[in-house]
Amino acid sequence: MAGKKEIKIDTRYPSVDDLRNRAKQKIPKFAFEYLDGGCNEDVNLHKNTSEIRDVELSPYYLNKHTSSDMKTELFGHTYDAPFGIAPVGLQGLMWPNAPEILAKSAFEHNIPFILSTVTTSSIERIGEITEGRSWFQLYHPAENRLRDDIFKRLEAAQYPVLVILCDVPTFGFRPRDIRNGLAMPPKMSVKNILQILQRPHWAYETLKHGQPNFETLKPYMPPGLDLKQLGKFMDQTFSGRLNEEKIKPIRDMWKGKLVIKGVANEEDAEKAIKLGLDGIIVSNHGGRQLDAGESTIKPLTRIAAKYKDQIKVMMDSGLRSGPDIARTLASGAEFTFLGRSFMYGVSALGKKGGDHTISLLKTELQQVMEQVCCENVADFPNHLIK
Repeated sequence: MAGKKEIKIDTRYPSVDDLRNRAKQKIPKFAFEYLDGGCNEDVNLHKNTSEIRDVELSPYYLNKHTSSDMKTELFGHTYDAPFGIAPVGLQGLMWPNAPEILAKSAFEHNIPFILSTVTTSSIERIGEITEGRSWFQLYHPAENRLRDDIFKRLEAAQYPVLVILCDVPTFGFRPRDIRNGLAMPPKMSVKNILQILQRPHWAYETLKHGQPNFETLKPYMPPGLDLKQLGKFMDQTFSGRLNEEKIKPIRDMWKGKLVIKGVANEEDAEKAIKLGLDGIIVSNHGGRQLDAGESTIKPLTRIAAKYKDQIKVMMDSGLRSGPDIARTLASGAEFTFLGRSFMYGVSALGKKGGDHTISLLKTELQQVMEQVCCENVADFPNHLIK
């Protein structure tokens, strides 16, 4: 079992923006652009963070205050902080063994790590690292046979929470990735080779660890797919559009906690409650799917106000700091997740990146809590300036 992790921060990188800038210097352009970009013109990508930062908190300086505690109970487990690591695809493309680095750090800091179906470590390996504490995000397979086999693997590895994804009915239109010919492993165009040569540390680490692959999907897919073939495989293998008929058998089969990620309006939240789900993650996939959509903080505020007493309401997309986490919790979220922030950390600092980023966010959030006189996470809505 993980104990209390000592907070250690690399003082060269005291913000997620610092980590982003360092990551941009350390990894090839095609990998950084995959991580950093949204879809179409990046409108929703930037709106996510800017509208979170429109939220303001009120400090109560004359109230009696003894301490601030970040511990948060969720699905029967008490986490040391009210944030976790969101699922990110192709993590090993940004930095070798990134999912394992982040899963280990999450376990040691006692926060949740969500493994994506399309990342580069297997269900079994992450389950081993986290001693059965990791969550899993499922891209819904087109065939029940594949879905059932993944469930068996998750149950054998003792995953407590299954997150089903609803906001990828079609893959987002991402101009950078199209220009870069992004595939797994990356297409070796002259342009990409030149980018790799400019990043010798990344190239050395990637060579040492071996090229990344979709380890969870490896038993089901033919080897060596280029971008066009990969897209065809994903379209044939996964049916991204969820509906009530697809969710009902999952609810019947899955004995653990069941969460739906990608909810963006009250109607879908109400359906999730009627289907007996345990939680929802309000999300727009980090601004990578619908550039014309709302930022996440707006539907989060409405959904939490209406349904918080009936289902666990969480949020990701756009959070980049401890104050962002505080703003989101004050707006009604019971828990938050960050994706890019942790990938900037591991891309910038390698094996130390997960530990540093978690420590940084904990330190920032603790400072906000003490500043506004907030004793526990559940008290944040009392500090919201409406």
